[in-house]
Amino acid sequence: MPHAAGPAAPLAEIWRGPFLESVHLGHAVVCDAGGNIVEAWGDPGAVILPRSSAKMIQALPLIESGAANAHGLQSTHLALACASHNAARIHIDAVGDWLSAIGCADDDFCCGPQMPRDKDVHDALIRADGTVCRIHNNCSGKHTGFLTLTKHLGAGPDYVDPDHPVQRACREAFERMTDETSPGFGIDGCSAPNFASTLHGMARAMARFASAGEGSAAYNLTRAMAAHPELVAGEGRACTRLMRAMDHKVAIKTGAEGFFIAILPEQRLGIALKVADGATRAAECAIAQLLVRHGALDRFHPEAIAYTNGDIQNWDGKVTGHMRVAPGLL
Repeated sequence: MPHAAGPAAPLAEIWRGPFLESVHLGHAVVCDAGGNIVEAWGDPGAVILPRSSAKMIQALPLIESGAANAHGLQSTHLALACASHNAARIHIDAVGDWLSAIGCADDDFCCGPQMPRDKDVHDALIRADGTVCRIHNNCSGKHTGFLTLTKHLGAGPDYVDPDHPVQRACREAFERMTDETSPGFGIDGCSAPNFASTLHGMARAMARFASAGEGSAAYNLTRAMAAHPELVAGEGRACTRLMRAMDHKVAIKTGAEGFFIAILPEQRLGIALKVADGATRAAECAIAQLLVRHGALDRFHPEAIAYTNGDIQNWDGKVTGHMRVAPGLL
């Protein structure tokens, strides 16, 4: 059985006026290209589920199998395969075209229907009394990648079954990149297995992406994410905003329940963090500070300030406090 995580460290603070109102605790690891820990907070050995932060690992078999080349996939397709998107038109149109190109339809998806996060698409569906479809699921790009690999392998339609060739390939890639034998998996929100590792293992995997050789699958996925931040998440999202702020040089990816990763090719570093209470706001704050700390993000950039020392407003627009990085990360 996975061991219980050791003591967590403060990662982010919530201040209301002069009062420290809340503290978010968690674990964070920074790894170099050799997989060695450069810095850590909390317990590097904590066993975690990386959730959507593992999508670039799950996309490795799409390239390594030859499926991406066989189907003429471009960097935009690779970015969508790693995305947790808003289901804006830019996302569902591109996923729809890709789905059609491989001869599949919405019913072939194993992910469930999800109301779009994008306001325009959301409101248009309501006005038209339209049907929320599986393509609107934030993971539909990843699942189109799974379907592409399924077609390439000539495998059966239940591609989220842990024993399906697609998921066996995903597990092999996950264990290879983390350099760990996964202790198991949980079922993600999109119905696919999400394999567990230690936080150190996940940071090690991200460092391997950061140091991957030119032309490799990991290299191409990292560059696709960094080049197309609007596809990886969407307008207003931390992933998109921060990747733009770093001039498309770094790939970052959120995951549910307070997870976040970063791939820093110039520094050849990988970062993984987990907020113990699952708060996304704290994960965004902490990852932004770690990007500043390791020279990937200018600490004076407006986006860096917004996430590391951002205003908290009430319903009347009054600034009532701030979310700040915990002192241990400064």
